[in-house]
Amino acid sequence: QVQLVESGGGLVQAGGSLRLSCTASGSIFRLNSMGWFRQAPGKQRDLVATITSGGRTNYADSVKGRFTISRDNAKNTVYLQMNNLKPEDTAVYYCFAEVVPRTYWGQGTQVTVSS
Repeated sequence: QVQLVESGGGLVQAGGSLRLSCTASGSIFRLNSMGWFRQAPGKQRDLVATITSGGRTNYADSVKGRFTISRDNAKNTVYLQMNNLKPEDTAVYYCFAEVVPRTYWGQGTQVTVSS
């Protein structure tokens, strides 16, 4: 089994910054892509950013230039630096990790951006 533990969410004013972290632990033989999705109330869960084990990144258009994803392979940890936050970024942010042969999810962390 693999567990993902997220941290770093909270309440911030528009224009502010937050940094999310997610660490995978447990029976990890091979950790492939990691990343973040988010889900706002009444909406579907949407991709925010992903990063491969080799460091290749992918971002949703809505966060390009404001969010940066990174990872520390030695610590099995993925980070999401969120700058210039907007009220529309308010959502529960979920971390995921592709650990062959499954994809695991974190419990979610709330990010609230006030205007």
